Amino acid sequence: MADPKWLDDEEMRAWQAFLATSALLDRRLDQQLRDEVGLSHLQYEILVQLAAAEGNAMRMTELAASLLNSKSGLTYQISQLEKSGLVHRAPCTIDVRGVYAALTDEGRKLLERAAPGHVALVRELLIDVLTREQLTAIADGLGEASRRMLPKDGIAEPVR
Repeated sequence: MADPKWLDDEEMRAWQAFLATSALLDRRLDQQLRDEVGLSHLQYEILVQLAAAEGNAMRMTELAASLLNSKSGLTYQISQLEKSGLVHRAPCTIDVRGVYAALTDEGRKLLERAAPGHVALVRELLIDVLTREQLTAIADGLGEASRRMLPKDGIAEPVR
């Protein structure tokens, strides 16, 4: 086996900055959402995906793929959101194995309450501290990395 191509100083600086920023940002966003509306960051993203979907509903498999989450992990989160009255499940009429998750009116109202504070914190912690050029570089670079990690069909492998 050949020796690995080690990261040079600038590559290591970029990698460490990415890891730290990603972890800190997710932690801060998660805490803000829990404090303000009682949702985790992942639960908020589930509600966002459902709100953007046609009919405010998605098949569970599609929702898991869009969130880059496992089906079992998503099932747990949907159960929690369902207990809170924020989503409900419905059987798929064209595939007996399929299940839809759908946003309830209560879920939409909570999302509308949560969104302004969430967006303000995203701006404060990330968007407004970067120049337009830095934002473009991040979007282009991380977008390309994501595209290369996703399979050709665009559906992510389940997280194990």
